Amino acid sequence: MIVLQRSTRFTSRSAVPAGLGLALLLSACGPEPPADPEAAGPRRDACLKEVVIDQITAAIQRCDAVVAAHPSQPQPRNERALLLSLAGRSEEACRDSLAAARLLARVPAKPAPDPALVEEIRLRRQSCIDWQGSEARRLTTPPTGGAPSAATPGAPGR
Repeated sequence: MIVLQRSTRFTSRSAVPAGLGLALLLSACGPEPPADPEAAGPRRDACLKEVVIDQITAAIQRCDAVVAAHPSQPQPRNERALLLSLAGRSEEACRDSLAAARLLARVPAKPAPDPALVEEIRLRRQSCIDWQGSEARRLTTPPTGGAPSAATPGAPGR
């Protein structure tokens, strides 16, 4: 039979300083964790997470925080442009689309940006340029409620 015995007894008075000293020594020897810029705020890809169309305003507000946390990244602005567009806020959506295109032009070539993101930003930018030059944008007042439409049974062209 083997019996293990302790040869040294620690008192509570000597164990605490020894434990603290060991903990400090171990923490000083370890490498410092790398700084994660996304750890302090929302992730760059968080704008379109859990979007509920009936709560689009709340989704835009969450996305505002993402854009603020990543001001030099094109992806959050592009995603906010989509949300603003869904909310019918075309002017603001175009501002974000054009800003995303400017930011994308500043992104380093290596590593190459996601081709799908590049294409989406390009298409949104072009859509905004087309919309800004269109006659529909210049319409300042909505059509009157009594105006005939093509869906009206006696309308011209039917």
